[in-house]
Amino acid sequence: MFLAFRLAYRNLIGAGLRTWLNVIVLSFSFVVIIWMQGLLIGWDHQAKNDIEKWEIGQGQFWHNNYDPYDPFTFSDSYAPLPENFNVFIESGLLVPVLVTPGSIFPEGRMQSVTIKGIPKNQNLLSLPTYKLDTLTDAIPVIIGINMARKSHLKRGDITTLRWRDKMGTFDAAQIIVADIFATNVPAVDAGQIWIDIEVLRNMMLLQNQATFITFGKDYIVNHIPDNFILKTKRELTAEIDEMIKLKSSSQPVFYFVLLLLAMLAIFDTQVLSIFRRQKEIGTYVALGYTRKQVVLLFTIEGAMHAVLAAMLAMVYGIPFFIWQSKSGFTIPMDASEFGLAMAQTLYPVYNAGLVIVTTLIVFLTTTIVSYWPSRRIAKMNPTDALRGKIQ
Repeated sequence: MFLAFRLAYRNLIGAGLRTWLNVIVLSFSFVVIIWMQGLLIGWDHQAKNDIEKWEIGQGQFWHNNYDPYDPFTFSDSYAPLPENFNVFIESGLLVPVLVTPGSIFPEGRMQSVTIKGIPKNQNLLSLPTYKLDTLTDAIPVIIGINMARKSHLKRGDITTLRWRDKMGTFDAAQIIVADIFATNVPAVDAGQIWIDIEVLRNMMLLQNQATFITFGKDYIVNHIPDNFILKTKRELTAEIDEMIKLKSSSQPVFYFVLLLLAMLAIFDTQVLSIFRRQKEIGTYVALGYTRKQVVLLFTIEGAMHAVLAAMLAMVYGIPFFIWQSKSGFTIPMDASEFGLAMAQTLYPVYNAGLVIVTTLIVFLTTTIVSYWPSRRIAKMNPTDALRGKIQ
């Protein structure tokens, strides 16, 4: 067996440029497959981390009627908070949020918005709610950068906010944009206006009530308040998991095309080698090699393309992966406008399992493609092979 490996290696090196062209193409497949899978893993980690920091914490309690995709449920989606929750709210382990629909009138235009009240002194979420603690005649609010762009509002702008209280009475007041924040999570940006929860409670005539409650990692869930249901972090990030699963299911098509190009080159090389090296094959048989041993030799020779490709991929792939993990891959469009929790720049994440699985797939595929044309050797007559003729 060791002799077969040595002989296969010498034959590959002796083939010169033909071998290295195959190796370069195959190494490119290695690098691209690992890089693209790393991008998906990085997107998954990054999106979940951003959602956790900006929106859901470690989980939430939702009011029974609350549906974030149905604004008509907002008017009936609030309930009083239990008294024992006040201690956790003051310590920052719980963050209540009150939600109600409303309208703003920037530049004389009416635009529907979702008004969300949140404690201005909270530190659980990354929202800059401390900006709500501003002394001004108008009500201070904070909005996301996409919301600001679509409503044409800037920091310091004043406009009119209209809402309806719990009695169904419409009311309006002047608001001022205290801050504009940048986030990758559309759920806290698109069409959202954030206001101090105590101010919103007074506006809505709802004292000590909330639509949902976000809790942090140090909060132990041992009681679910009445009229609320528990939403775990896994449930709240299910959409990201489905999106990643959908993207992962479409990736194999691209991988198949890459591998097909590389495997076609190796298959063609094997067929050409068998056709041109008939006398060599006959000599091996005449020297005592069995047909199976000759087939094994040519199969090893073809499979070693994957070994050399993996070594070459390490030479330029590792620096490329390190550079990408630090600088990231910048998407030429803002994906958050499509409602996706995706940063403008994605940072790939690689792991040993990804590299090992990719290497095994490429190696097994190369071995099969190398063995397929090598089976023809078993049908060759040694005498005809020595003459350079195929039976």
